This record gives sequence, structure tokens and C-alpha cells, in this order.
Amino acid sequence: MTDAKPPAHLRPARVERVAGSSGTGRDTAGGTETGTKAQPAGTGAHARLEPAAELGFSGAPGQPGDTGDTMLHAQRTWDSSLATNRLDEQGVKLERQRTETKDVTVSVSLLVDGWPEDVRKSVGSIVEHTNARVLALDLGDVDGAGEVLDELADRHPDRIAVWHVAEEPHWRGGTATWGECRAKLLRLDESDVHVLMDTNVELRGDALTPLVAAVAEGAVAAGWRGVDFPDGEPEPVQMVEPGPGAAGPRRVRALTGELMAVRRGPALGALPEDAGYGRNADLALSLTLQQGTLQQEHRELVVPDEPLPAVRLGSHDVDPGYDARESRRNFDRVLRILGTS
Repeated sequence: MTDAKPPAHLRPARVERVAGSSGTGRDTAGGTETGTKAQPAGTGAHARLEPAAELGFSGAPGQPGDTGDTMLHAQRTWDSSLATNRLDEQGVKLERQRTETKDVTVSVSLLVDGWPEDVRKSVGSIVEHTNARVLALDLGDVDGAGEVLDELADRHPDRIAVWHVAEEPHWRGGTATWGECRAKLLRLDESDVHVLMDTNVELRGDALTPLVAAVAEGAVAAGWRGVDFPDGEPEPVQMVEPGPGAAGPRRVRALTGELMAVRRGPALGALPEDAGYGRNADLALSLTLQQGTLQQEHRELVVPDEPLPAVRLGSHDVDPGYDARESRRNFDRVLRILGTS
């Protein structure tokens, strides 16, 4: 069952309207005051006693100083000014996005299948840098990861909800598959925007607000990293990451699922529930979301126009044979979707 229409504070999913090549989070680091108090000329810590000397000149007529030092200092001053202005612009934009999405409810879903220390860092970063609720499904308490979840949930009961199942993950020979578990978390969620996140990802700031803002503006999904097929063929693929200079969110062909925000309603009908493994199944999810309910309707998948404050903690490796077999199976699904799009 999918939502009949998007919540009132989410704009309808739009079609092919994002600039580019082809809930809400918060950062508790706090802000800094941008205003300064007026001081008498020539006094105070920031008074410029010798303005000419600061640029490499002696200040006396006919004594220009070292031209090389002057140019180097001027370049450094210019670079520093540009960097400061860019940070200011990013801060203003982030605050605007927070205001615009303050009524959008957001949940982050996690499949926990081991690597307890990564789980601790990943979940802790969500709590620290965002206001999103955490929905975590523990698969078999692998290596004590479920105990770590319980510890965090006890510390933040209003932010973290945990479910435990005895079945171990499919990649360990168990029956808990990626598709079924992701579908369970989607159905347990009641938020407007559902964020899929891997436990080997740690937020170093508010990485959710730009994604939520893109969805609220009309994208059906927005992610940390995207995938394009530059020659119009399914292989090879080209990874796409946020980067400065884009005129708004960049439209991509597919999204990876390590950090991806989706409209919960459409995602319920698009998730490949029979996928045993997550690699490439996330691409299939995003491609199905993009296709929409009608074959001719291509909805937008985007990556933000600025890099997100998120890092990978390391690779969660599984048996190489299993990885090759199941990721190939999922990519075959991707090829079939591309063949009908």
C-alpha cells in the first residue's frame, strides 16, 4: 500500500526539472556571531596600525617592500576571503533549508548486521547532528552489535527505536534478506521522508537537511552519491558526487543506498523485496522510483550541489563469492529496468 498523495508540506514529485548535467537535520556545533561591535579608530585587537605594512609595504613613500611577499600575502588574503565567503553562503543556505523543511518528518533506517563499533559511531552521529528519528533493525546480534544498539537506545529513548530478530543476515547464511528487512523498516516508519543509511557511514555534520530539502522541493529521492551511464549503456557506470559549482541539485540516473532520502510512499512500491543482498539492489530501488507509476513518467533523482559532511568508516566485507554472485544478480535486475526505461 502506498500513500495516495504526498504530505501537504512536500511538493508533488516533479519531472525532469532540476538543473544539472543530464526531519530535517541540525548541526549541534552551533554558530558564530557575524556582527562586531564598533571600536574607536586605532584601538582594539583588530585595529590596523600599519595597513600598508600588512600588504608587504613599509608605509613610507618610495619604499615598496618585497614585491614577492606582497603578491603572496595578497593571494593568501584573497583565498582566505573566498573560503570564508563560501562557508558563510553554505551556512545561510543550510539554515534556509532547515526553515523550509521544519515541518517535514524524517526517520533514518539502519540494518545492523555486525561491526558494533561502526554502529556506535554511525548512530551516535545521527543523534548528534540531526533531529531525525533512528529506526534500527538488528539481525541476530552479530558480534554484539545488537547490544550496542540497546545501549544507545537506553541513552536516547526518544530518538532511537530498535527491533531485534533472531535470524542472521543473508550474507552469513541466514534468512534475513536485505529486501525484506528494508521493507519492514519502511512499513514501520510513519515519517514523510525515509532515509536509508549504512552503518559504515558517519555524519560529520548535518548531511540530512540538503537531502530532505531536495525531496521536499520535488525530487522522489536524493542521495550522497549517484550513478550515471555516460554512454547510454548500463556498463560502465560513473559515480557522481556532490561538488561546488552546480546550479542547484544535479539530476542523476540512479542513487546508491549508503545515504539516500526517499519519499516513503513511492518507496514502498519500488523496493525490491526479494533482493537477498544490498549491493546494486539500491540502484534498482532508485531506478524504479524514477520510473514512477506510469512508464512515460520519469521522476527526478538528485545529488546535492555541495559536498555532504559524511565519511565512510571502512568496508564491511563479506565472502567474495557471495558478493560476486548476489551483486551480479541484482545488477541483472538493474539491466532489466534500464531496458524498459
